[in-house]
Amino acid sequence: MRLNAFFSRHPVFTTEEVADFLRRRGSDSRWTQKALLAHHEQQGHVVRLRRGLYATVPSGVDPANVSVDPYLLASKLTDDAVLAYHTALAFQGKAYSTLNRFLYLTTHRTRPCSIRSQTFRGVLVPKGLRAKDRGLAYVREHDRLGLSVPVTTLERTLVDVLDRPELSGDWEEIWRSLESVEFFNLDVVLEYALLLGNATTTAKVGYFLDQHRERLMVDDTLLQALKQHSPRQPHYMDRNAPGECQLESEWNLIVPACVAERAWEEVR
Repeated sequence: MRLNAFFSRHPVFTTEEVADFLRRRGSDSRWTQKALLAHHEQQGHVVRLRRGLYATVPSGVDPANVSVDPYLLASKLTDDAVLAYHTALAFQGKAYSTLNRFLYLTTHRTRPCSIRSQTFRGVLVPKGLRAKDRGLAYVREHDRLGLSVPVTTLERTLVDVLDRPELSGDWEEIWRSLESVEFFNLDVVLEYALLLGNATTTAKVGYFLDQHRERLMVDDTLLQALKQHSPRQPHYMDRNAPGECQLESEWNLIVPACVAERAWEEVR
C-alpha cells in the first residue's frame, strides 16, 4: 500500500522510478520493489506494458481496457527520450494529420515496438549533435498529466522534420503541419540549423522560410545567412520523392514538383 501515493502521481512509470521512490523512503530492497509491484498488478492497480514499464489503472477501470497516454509512454521508453519530429508537432497541436506512430530522440540504440496497438520508434540523436554534446539543445519540458515530458521546440522541430522527412509522413503532411505554426523564433531556427551542420538541411529550411517570408516575417539577412551554409552544388531535397523534380537554383535544391507547386491544393 506504500505505493498508492506514487501511483496517484504517475499515470505511466518505470521500475527505476519506483525504486527511487522507495529508496527515498528508506527501502533499497529490490525484492520489496518486485513484491509490491506484483501485489498491485495482481490487485489490478497497475498494468505491465513491457519489461520495466507500467501504467496506473484508475479506480473502477478494467486493466485490460485502461487508456494509456502515448506521449507519456514514449517519454518513458528510454532514460533520455525526447519527443521529436512529427510527434513533437502533434504533442504541440500542430500536426496536420494524426499518425499512429510515436517518435522520440535517444542516444540508445532501440528497436521499434508496439504497445496497445500503437507503434513507438526511437531515433538516434544526430551524430553531429552527439559529437558536440548538444543532443538536448532546444528541448523544453512540458506538463502532461502532472508529469514532465521533454519535447523539441517548434524551432528545432522545423529543422528536424526537414532534415528527416521520412519520419513525418509525405510532403503535404510536412508542409501543412509546419504551416500551422503561427510563429517561429527565426534566430533560434538559424542557430539550430547551423548547429546541425547539414548543408542540404540548411537549404531546405531556407527554402521553406523563403516560401513563407511574408507570413513569418523573414528578413533577407536571415535568408542570406542560410544561403551561405547551403550546398555549392545542387542537392536533392528528397531522393525518394515520387514524380518530377525541379531545380530551385537560389538554394541549389532539387525540389519535388509536388512541393514547389503545392500540388495538394489542386482541385481533386
